[in-house]
Amino acid sequence: MPENKSSQQARKKTSRSVGRPTAKSVAALERKILDVALQEFLLHGYRGASLTRIVQLASVSKTTLYARYRSKAELFRAMLNEQIERSRPARLFPGGAGSPGLEEGLIRYADDMLKFSLQKDLQGVERLLCSESHHFPELGEAAAHRQQLGIKRIAAFIAECAEKDGVPCKDPRAIAETFISLIRGWYINIIVSNEKVSSARRKAWVSESVRSLIAGREGW
Repeated sequence: MPENKSSQQARKKTSRSVGRPTAKSVAALERKILDVALQEFLLHGYRGASLTRIVQLASVSKTTLYARYRSKAELFRAMLNEQIERSRPARLFPGGAGSPGLEEGLIRYADDMLKFSLQKDLQGVERLLCSESHHFPELGEAAAHRQQLGIKRIAAFIAECAEKDGVPCKDPRAIAETFISLIRGWYINIIVSNEKVSSARRKAWVSESVRSLIAGREGW
């Protein structure tokens, strides 16, 4: 018996929905892969991490994994980039009329970044980078790429504030590098000493450090 028109349309619709995953499902799959990869790297280190275990734990095929990440190094970098995006709330630098002033913006950025980075998993990633990057140059490259993203965002914000406030800045990137190094130096010290840092102590250090940096703004 031939199909009627409505049956044919329903079959075509079903075929399209099965053959073409939605953007939401693709994003969920990639997030799952990266979450599994994070735990694999933390448990086994970079050397011992297994792509075979990752595909098994994420319940995906090797074809699916390699279509997105062609190597362990590429997967690790994607995991780091995903952590960067999760640590950068949209409210931080909204741009336009709602953008915070220089001091407020830098304080918010530093505090939110440190609050996120002091989570247990993220401390594990930092220790992994420190302990294994001398054996695996690709780890150092991934860490450098992560840092450059932060510097680029801060430099753009500093340049925006310089124009808005009428206070020239000869080299926004150099100031951004100083700012990021300031944050990272404090963070690495906490990692190495394995200290427990209270929210009040973190906020106090951030405020004092940013204000000290901005005190020399006329010379930027």
